[in-house]
Amino acid sequence: MNNDNNNKEKKAQAGWVKWAKFGFWTLLLLLFLAWNGSWWGLIVVPFIYDAYITKKIPWTWWRKSKNKTVRSVMSWVDAIVFALVAVYFVNLYLFQNYVIPSSSLEKSLLTGDYLFVSKLSYGPRKAMTPIHMPLTAHTIPGLNVKSFIKSPQWAYQRVKGLGKVKQGDIVVFNYPSGDTVALNVQDRDFYTLCYEIGQELYPVNRKGLSLSDQRKAFAAQYQAGRRYIEDNASQFGDIAARPVDMREHYVKRCVGMPGQWLQIKDGVVYTDGQAEERPENVQYNYAVNLRYPIPDDFCREYGITVEDREYGNTLENGTIMLSMPLTDRVKQALEACKARQGFVISVTPYPAASGIDLYPHNKETGWTANDYGPIWIPRRGTALHLTLDNLPLYERAISVYEGNDLQVRDGKIYVNGKLTDYYTFQLDYYWMMGDNRDRSADSRFWGFVPEDHVVGKPILVWLSLDKDYGWTDGKVRWNRIFRLVDNLKK
Repeated sequence: MNNDNNNKEKKAQAGWVKWAKFGFWTLLLLLFLAWNGSWWGLIVVPFIYDAYITKKIPWTWWRKSKNKTVRSVMSWVDAIVFALVAVYFVNLYLFQNYVIPSSSLEKSLLTGDYLFVSKLSYGPRKAMTPIHMPLTAHTIPGLNVKSFIKSPQWAYQRVKGLGKVKQGDIVVFNYPSGDTVALNVQDRDFYTLCYEIGQELYPVNRKGLSLSDQRKAFAAQYQAGRRYIEDNASQFGDIAARPVDMREHYVKRCVGMPGQWLQIKDGVVYTDGQAEERPENVQYNYAVNLRYPIPDDFCREYGITVEDREYGNTLENGTIMLSMPLTDRVKQALEACKARQGFVISVTPYPAASGIDLYPHNKETGWTANDYGPIWIPRRGTALHLTLDNLPLYERAISVYEGNDLQVRDGKIYVNGKLTDYYTFQLDYYWMMGDNRDRSADSRFWGFVPEDHVVGKPILVWLSLDKDYGWTDGKVRWNRIFRLVDNLKK
């Protein structure tokens, strides 16, 4: 009698556990679907019910197999599939690993910093290119083929996050100008490359031309450059188009917010007429004249990398002239060496980039990387008065990022076939810049970052490797490991 009671209690307990597991996973699914704002995932509920309650589908059939090889192989397949699904979910909705590939944010974030990027900080972006190889970027490693099928494309949607992009945040985003790339020169901005080549092939003096004729000449230069790239595929490679979420990841600091007026004067960023506080580790390029190379111990003490010193030459008098990015701290240390007749002869500002390389790729603006603008940053729901004068700044946002048919005919502007001189923006835009100001390919060179390109916020450095040193000679930057980015970035 006692055995029967014990069996009944065990069965009742087992039944309760099954229902508890079913309820737990169903509740998690419902909470996720509510957060995601999509209920199509309810089709999974019957499968959860079967897995824990009815067990009609033999989910773990292989565990009962008499063949040891089948059990062994399938146990690995089961573990790998579970891990891939879990990592894919984490990467899409929670966190993503990112390594700093370049020096554009030095000395705030360093080349070789490995970051946890929070998707939750600004809200995870739903998949826009649903058919792609999970856990890859735009190219499958080793095979050198694209990892996605371009169609279908899903409209941009973002799940509610913990906050929004703030001025001064360091942000990871998809490279806006990376919608088109020449595969053999992916380190070059495609549009800048077209303009540079087109300017050589189709030189035009735009001074004295009407705005309408200037625009035509500018378009002709771009087309000439593009045709040259297409005709020389052996040199430049095929031209590839990439959807938003399949473009390269960039990381920069947000210095301009939607709706603000931004201007750079003598290297200082102004928004709405107010000078922004400079990051503590901001760098500018200087011409540094040396009697002999900078000693290694000085470089190590002040964090001067091999890349910092790579642009230079030896002068006829035997001295060395380098173009170097310097923080105020390093500049003062070099000037102190000069004062005591050390290895430094002089430290002078280096000319900033200018001309066709700068957005909107019109050298007639007279802008430089350190004296730029003023420029208004588009804000969602705000109408802008369009003119032929300001159209070059905003036509990419209107036509490419927001998908409108923009044309200029007889000096008049048409949007989706309608004559207009106003346009209301559908997205927010940001202005991103690197702290290594004179060695950063940022918004000054390719323009605004639309909100649908924003990926997340770096929150933690979990590993930091210095490419200039060996494993036994300081390669691991121990003082940066498990440091919060907010404690490093200012």
